[in-house]
Amino acid sequence: MAKLFVGDKMPNFTFQTESETGVTTEKVLQDGRTVFWVLRYIGCTTCRWDVHQISLNYDKFKEKGVQVYVVMQSDPAVVREDLKDSPIPFHIICDQDQEIYKTLEIRATETREERQPKTPEDIAKWQAKIEKVRASGFVHGKYEGNEQQLPAMFVVDPDGTVIYAHYAENSIDMPSVDEMLEILDGLK
Repeated sequence: MAKLFVGDKMPNFTFQTESETGVTTEKVLQDGRTVFWVLRYIGCTTCRWDVHQISLNYDKFKEKGVQVYVVMQSDPAVVREDLKDSPIPFHIICDQDQEIYKTLEIRATETREERQPKTPEDIAKWQAKIEKVRASGFVHGKYEGNEQQLPAMFVVDPDGTVIYAHYAENSIDMPSVDEMLEILDGLK
């Protein structure tokens, strides 16, 4: 496979979530338009904060007729342990073998420095996010997967057609939850 672009079909992966095994992309898509929000792993503080933000705003996604699945390189047991005191209204796809990342060519950088934002605008956005994460009290958990993994995001219609695709160029190059909700409004 290769990178996904608008108009492509999402492959039918078989995967495990934090609570189920043998789930398929095809089955997930039967429930409607889906955002596949690809992050690193649940122990990463900024990824955990993203999961928290999605959870806080999940009703807004549902109002738009959209479901969210977060993809992470985490072990299901680690996800369950991390979320035991704060359940979420969506599932996390646990892609420990990084099959989804590799198949969809969601790249990882060679170094931490390469993963960091470079432009003043991106650096400011990254610093603002770090402050929000710290203020929320999230601390780093277990290290899993590839530390240099970049994020990505795909919105897929029930027939499997990709209607939005974004591959991050650095760690902050992703829509926020609010930005994603606006993007969804603009999708046909």
